[in-house]
Amino acid sequence: MQKYAGPQTPAAAEGAVIIVLLGLSVSHMLNDTMQSLLPALYPMLKDGLALSYGQIGLITLAFQLTASLLQPLVGIVTDKKPMPYSLAVGMAFTLVGLLLLSQAGSFAAVLVAAATIGMGSSIFHPEASRMARYASGGRHGLAQSLFQVGGNAGSALGPLLAAFIVVPGGQGSVAYFTVIALAGMAILGSVGRWYVQRQATRPKSRRAAQPMHNLSQTRVIVSIGILIALMFSKFFYLASISSYFTFYLIHHFGVPVQSAQLDLFVFLAATAVGTFFGGPLGDKFGRKYIIWASILGVLPFTLVLPYAGLTWTVILAVPIGLILSSAFSIIVVYAQELVPGKVGTISGLFFGLAFGMGGLGAAVLGELADLTSIETVYRVCAFLPAIGLLTAFLPNIERPRAA
Repeated sequence: MQKYAGPQTPAAAEGAVIIVLLGLSVSHMLNDTMQSLLPALYPMLKDGLALSYGQIGLITLAFQLTASLLQPLVGIVTDKKPMPYSLAVGMAFTLVGLLLLSQAGSFAAVLVAAATIGMGSSIFHPEASRMARYASGGRHGLAQSLFQVGGNAGSALGPLLAAFIVVPGGQGSVAYFTVIALAGMAILGSVGRWYVQRQATRPKSRRAAQPMHNLSQTRVIVSIGILIALMFSKFFYLASISSYFTFYLIHHFGVPVQSAQLDLFVFLAATAVGTFFGGPLGDKFGRKYIIWASILGVLPFTLVLPYAGLTWTVILAVPIGLILSSAFSIIVVYAQELVPGKVGTISGLFFGLAFGMGGLGAAVLGELADLTSIETVYRVCAFLPAIGLLTAFLPNIERPRAA
């Protein structure tokens, strides 16, 4: 039986606007490159300011909370009144946060810098995600993956740049990266102008967005709840890697800081590749099935990792990053199709949850590491992907796939 495909986006008839999608993806890369400098600095900050693992977790929490709590609000506002130039404003907040971080000489100052960087994220992500869908030409999974792969690439580049620039140059060298923020602001200003011009030449439509499904409101709410549970599984586990993988390698295997940063880059690069392929695979084979494979499929690797040697730990990090990262763009698009007409709100909610759960995970896992050991963190987190079994209860809402 065929399912109703629902209306196309305004740009659908004209095809995806690739140059805009690339601009958003590059800007996302620059934005997340700057943000990923914060966790890359953790070993330096821990030694220089005599911080505990719990305080490291609180720094991440300060960043993630300002990002997560504001993003849904930004999404609600931009759904009612699009603000394309707010993207450059968000990048400006990140620039200020970097300057504060480069000069922070106390735990409190680092918290303020982290919170300011988080505010930049909260302004950038919902509107950028909404604009990516607008420019998708109906290929929503591809557009969301292309947008998000920029962020993952930036997250991977951060530790690499930190290893070769910040570690040798010290904390003050973080200020050099404000040049990246200025470049991002220029790109986003151009994207904003494109959107304004496109809106000015497009006839206004009063037609409300129609759902792609005939699900009851209760079923939609339950489905959103399942997606949130899957987000919890994914981002708690990712927090264990992004915030503590370098500490695990240093403490458990005795590797130097620079080598640990390079090993973290390997994992983050794998997540960038997985993010890119997740959306197109969801478009082709169905989002529910790729979500299932992405969350539950990583379980065998996470169960083995805490008991592997150094070489196999780095090797296992690659399929974990590839498989687990493919889910997020599909989850966002799936949720947008569950609640049509609220693209900014849904994007803000799920990006906010991603940051919030990552921050909460970092804080909780930091306390767990202080109370037990860094090794215990990975033995406990190994079971989180089992939550992927909940995917079985998600409804199938995609249009039919070609044979």
